[in-house]
Order: sequence, then C-alpha cells, then structure tokens
Amino acid sequence: MQNRIKHYRENKGISQGKLADLCNVSRQTINAIENNKYDPSLKLAFELAKTLGVKVDKLFFNVGEMDK
Repeated sequence: MQNRIKHYRENKGISQGKLADLCNVSRQTINAIENNKYDPSLKLAFELAKTLGVKVDKLFFNVGEMDK
C-alpha cells in the first residue's frame, strides 16, 4: 500500500509534527507512514484523510493505481 500523505500534507502547509498532533499520534508514526514503513489502522487512515481534507481512497492506493 502506497500513500500520498506527504503530498497532501505539504500542500496544506502542515508539518509532520502538526499532523501528528491533529491525529493524536507521534511524528515518528507519520514519518513511518509517509515512508511506507508502517500501514496505519483503518481508524487512523480515516482520521488522516479527514484532517487532510481528502477521501481515504485518494490518500492510499495500491502500486499501479497511482495514475488512475
């Protein structure tokens, strides 16, 4: 599973630390998710999408679906 968290986070001008605070997780968790080293729980995935103002299916995708 790949994600576009960094893209949407940077477009909103939010730091990893601020996003982490808004989602009640550590900055290290956000970093690990952005670097595809950790898959978030479903609850956290929806929280990230809500916080970034996108639908969860726009935030997360399988390799090969990025251009769709």
